[in-house]
Amino acid sequence: QVQLVESGGGLVQTGGSLRLSCAASGSIFRTNAMAWYRQAPGKQRELVAAITSTGATDYADSVKGRFTISRDNAKNTVHLQMNSLKPEDTAVYYCNAKAVTYVSLVPRDYWGQGTQVTVSS
Repeated sequence: QVQLVESGGGLVQTGGSLRLSCAASGSIFRTNAMAWYRQAPGKQRELVAAITSTGATDYADSVKGRFTISRDNAKNTVHLQMNSLKPEDTAVYYCNAKAVTYVSLVPRDYWGQGTQVTVSS
């Protein structure tokens, strides 16, 4: 199995910054794409940013130019640097990893427990 543990959420004022981190552990053979999703109250979960194992990135239009996703393949970690935060960024942020384990060679989606980000106006 794979466990994802997020950290770095919290309360920040408009215009502030936060850095989220996610560490994957367990019987990991390889992690493919890693990503951050978010879910605001009453809304569907949405993709915020994704990064492949080779470093290619993709961002939601709403965060382009403000958020930066990065990863450390050796440590199986992914980070999300969030700058110029807005109240509409308030949500629970979830780490996602598509991983192959030593138990199953089929890539599967794994999720963290979520971390709250609140941006006050």
